[in-house]
Amino acid sequence: MSTLDVARTELALLVLYVNKAEARDKICRAIQYGSKYLSNGEPGTAQNVDKSTSLARKVFRLFKFVNDLHGLISPTSRGTPLPLVLLGKSKNALLSTFLFLDQFVWLNRTGIYKNKERAELIGRISLYCWMGSSIFTTLVEVCHFLFILTFVAYSFCT
Repeated sequence: MSTLDVARTELALLVLYVNKAEARDKICRAIQYGSKYLSNGEPGTAQNVDKSTSLARKVFRLFKFVNDLHGLISPTSRGTPLPLVLLGKSKNALLSTFLFLDQFVWLNRTGIYKNKERAELIGRISLYCWMGSSIFTTLVEVCHFLFILTFVAYSFCT
């Protein structure tokens, strides 16, 4: 077994462990968005629930970056066009970077990480990574859609 295979296996086990928090994150997300809707931007109990829940959701994203790191080093299926592979791996790299850097933003908000200027810089970088991963995700989805459209059109023509 090669070193890369061992790393993939260990990362896959870590992904399984980290994914258990996703259900709790979804519940917190429902509470957060529900209270955001109820508060309508007005100060009060619902807005306090929204703010505290948004901070709590950051905890569920701890070590979530390993999911996309695992996707980054995992082999792709045979026959996948190189541009799609590159777009997908770029998306994984950027999203993993966003989730990793976002932990420092959360640490700053909790008071554990004290360097405010550096935390703001890290926050901006992480948001650019999120934006880039969103763009790459959109491009991958558009390419898949165009591939399916081309396949269907080809099927009708023959």
